[in-house]
Amino acid sequence: MKEELIGLIPAAGKGVRLGLPYPKELYPVIRNNRYKPVAQFVLNNMTDAGIRHIVFVINETKHQLIGYFGGGQRFGCDISYVVQDQRNGDQTSTSPGLAHALDSAYHLICGRTVCFGMADTIMQPESVFLQAYSQARQDDDVILALFPTERPEKFGMVRLDRDGSVQEIVDKPRKTDLTYMWGCIIWRPRFTEHLHEAVSKGITDFADIMNRAIRNGLCFRGVSMQSGTYIDLGTYEEIVEMDLCLREG
Repeated sequence: MKEELIGLIPAAGKGVRLGLPYPKELYPVIRNNRYKPVAQFVLNNMTDAGIRHIVFVINETKHQLIGYFGGGQRFGCDISYVVQDQRNGDQTSTSPGLAHALDSAYHLICGRTVCFGMADTIMQPESVFLQAYSQARQDDDVILALFPTERPEKFGMVRLDRDGSVQEIVDKPRKTDLTYMWGCIIWRPRFTEHLHEAVSKGITDFADIMNRAIRNGLCFRGVSMQSGTYIDLGTYEEIVEMDLCLREG
């Protein structure tokens, strides 16, 4: 039976670190005299893999993001929007909110194979989801697309065994011998249910939720993008690095 793929892009953060007058997902990347917001890169990663339904998880202020992407037809897909409710009066974006944001789309992603990527990142190759999915085995519950990094303190680092099975996620370690981080994830319904149950119990840290899934016997596997690049636009320093990288590319 062919799996039904659905894209999932969390974009509910406030973007307070950058202080932009518009959602940071719309940060302009200008190439060949054409405007392309950063969030369009991950959307293109998904449509390149044949995904035709993509869900943005947003907060109540992201009207401009809806205005730009609309229903998705001009990008070759259908786009749905889920509004993540504020929790406990929290007005800022914090990393533990990621799990809650992903689970906010439970009613749309349950029973489907989910392709999840972050809205403020640029991943190369563009076919990252296609490449990762093409290597999925029937018994894989979760596929992590892995990228090399020299800044492990910023990312979820991945410990693998010799056959590529994921043993552990080490989140933002200050010191580590690990060299690969996860950049995007493909998961099947068993992990969707695990995530939903964990969030319903108040477990909020996404790395912890993944490690619990590994300990509970879900099959995690890493697919390395050895020549790939992963750019995260979380700070102005990273934006400057992105500009330099794209010019060189």
